[in-house]
Amino acid sequence: MRYDTILVLDFGGQYCHLIGRRVREHGVYSEIVPHNITPEEIEALKGRFNVKGLILSGGPDSVYEKDAPRCNSGIFDSGLPMLGLCYGHQLIAQIAGGKVEPSSNKEYGIATVTVDRSMGVLEGLGPKEKVWMSHGDTVFTLPKEYTVLAHSENSPIAAFGNEKKRIYGLQWHPEVVHTEHGVEMLRNFLYEVCRCEPNWQTADFIKTSVEEIQRKVGRGKAIVALSGGIDSSTVTALTAAALGKNLTAVFVDHGFMRAGELEFVEQTFGKMDINFVSVKAHGQFLQKLKGVFDPEEKRRIIGREFVRVFEAQARKVGAEYLVQGTIYPDRIESGFRRFSDKIKTHHNVAGLPSRMEFKGVVEPIRDLYKDEVRKVAEQLRLPKAIVWRQPFPGPGLAVRVTGEVTAEKTEILRRADKIVTDEIEKAGLDGGLWQYFAVLTETKSTGVKGDARAYGYTVAVRAVESREAMTANFARLPYEVLERISTRITNEIEQVVRIVYDVTHKPPATIEWE
Repeated sequence: MRYDTILVLDFGGQYCHLIGRRVREHGVYSEIVPHNITPEEIEALKGRFNVKGLILSGGPDSVYEKDAPRCNSGIFDSGLPMLGLCYGHQLIAQIAGGKVEPSSNKEYGIATVTVDRSMGVLEGLGPKEKVWMSHGDTVFTLPKEYTVLAHSENSPIAAFGNEKKRIYGLQWHPEVVHTEHGVEMLRNFLYEVCRCEPNWQTADFIKTSVEEIQRKVGRGKAIVALSGGIDSSTVTALTAAALGKNLTAVFVDHGFMRAGELEFVEQTFGKMDINFVSVKAHGQFLQKLKGVFDPEEKRRIIGREFVRVFEAQARKVGAEYLVQGTIYPDRIESGFRRFSDKIKTHHNVAGLPSRMEFKGVVEPIRDLYKDEVRKVAEQLRLPKAIVWRQPFPGPGLAVRVTGEVTAEKTEILRRADKIVTDEIEKAGLDGGLWQYFAVLTETKSTGVKGDARAYGYTVAVRAVESREAMTANFARLPYEVLERISTRITNEIEQVVRIVYDVTHKPPATIEWE
């Protein structure tokens, strides 16, 4: 069966794959393709997919710059409907003969647009819409065959359309949850403009992934990096279905795990019908991080040491492939594409050493977001305790200790993090939160304990709500819960005298501090 498919042209925007997965949420298959894909390459893809339309993603560049990424102009003659978002919006306007220039008033965050014509992607929407903007350039003029569909205070052409050619542009990001009716806008493009049928199901992903793993590994052996989190656990189950006893799951305890993590993983996976190995490497990792303050360097060191441990275990079992649970936010934030910006290095992406003993690295869920991974995990019938675990970074507490990592600071943070977790879960708030944790900052301040002066650390508490981790809002925790957390940490951990609560959204912050 050929699925109705939307091709998303990748111009390096942080939300490119978010567009792709929003399309999939509507039951329409999406494929991320290079921004300069040719009409001939699109035609070749029609052998596998029923290509029904194109979406041009956002990107960090300006369309008028000399080396800015551009699409192949031939796609405008393909007859396929097109939707440009942010940079894609500006690029379509420029190629069509319009004018794009820097704006004197940039728009970042929530903005209100006035809908001038409710047609095409804006069919059925109200006269005013709250949308998510993130741009410094603006479309100021359009050729005659294009119509202005919406404007904002700072963008005279915030949306446009060419009804005859079925080409549309939106300066905002409908794929981001902050755009109030973004779902309806994308639905209009998929169903009304492109005439798609919702014939793709996530269950197909499991079958495809198992086949891909078998094709890559063949009759060889592999080890899977198992941390106990949802990503690595799902990958372990997928790979076990593909390779059986030719797979060995390796859990590396680098000393930066949450309280009780080793016991949890051993109890959960020790019972499964897989080869399971637990490796304690506290000293190895701590020694390598001695004197290191830069968070990027921390991630690179941890990524390298992980691989060295995996290589040693692979030699013992004769494995040639490394399987890991890299998901799309890991890759997009590591700046893995030519025109994307690096936000931070993830230990399992850009943090990997350039030379490894493995014949290949297999990443079955590399194009999925966390909530999609949870759906796959449920279909694989993983325990609920795994499916709904909050995300935890691969480098662990090492990237929640700002500055140099020491054994003492790690233990202080582990205890503080356990208190945060216990109090939030005791209050029954964990179900509505994406992540909740503690950060041990480098900031020290004066306090009073037992009528005596105390000078100690400041712990930051972070709790966020999100759907896919590409955007997030800080959670408005009840004051009584924050008070219990603050009281317990300062009472139970002698070295801590002050607690602060992080009230920053993503963007501009990331969820993790480092």
